[in-house]
Amino acid sequence: MTLTQYSEPARRRRRGAALEEALLDAAWAELLRAGYEALTYEAVAERARTSRAVLYRRWPTKRDLVLAAVLRVLAAEPTTTPDTGSLRGDLVALLHAANDARARVAVQVAARLAGDADAPTLGELRDALARRRGDAMGAVLERAQARGEIATADVPRAVRRVAFEVLGYRVLVSRRAATPEEIAEVVDEVVLPLLRAAAA
Repeated sequence: MTLTQYSEPARRRRRGAALEEALLDAAWAELLRAGYEALTYEAVAERARTSRAVLYRRWPTKRDLVLAAVLRVLAAEPTTTPDTGSLRGDLVALLHAANDARARVAVQVAARLAGDADAPTLGELRDALARRRGDAMGAVLERAQARGEIATADVPRAVRRVAFEVLGYRVLVSRRAATPEEIAEVVDEVVLPLLRAAAA
């Protein structure tokens, strides 16, 4: 049976979001199996039971396809907004949640992108990790303002993201989850001073 023969019914059944999810799931599976350099549109299309043209229409380059697949996996991880009763406690809990949910994915991805100049960079992946936590940080800051811990929750976007950018960079570079001590260091020495200065 040829690829065309068994993929045609699948293409008729899957449309829109369902089709895109199947394509990105296939791309993620191929990334884990083969790594970035050896990943091909043909292998992804065969795994997804579709054609290469369907992939190229959505993601013209392999870099685009891989970034979209990684973002889908990151988006599937749970995002929590802790409420411990203090700004520091919320920040520590938020970073622990980000660390636990993202470290496994980050380590898998970094190992499979290494050594290819065309592959997405650590910086791009770090930014993807940080963006997924923007809303949770906003909720944490609003509660801190309501408790009187900071003057305002309206701080620059870069300040809101710095905790996850620093944590994401450490995870990607070291290829392991951050320790509780490292998380506390990020909160106490980087995030809290910046937040309090920005909100003053």
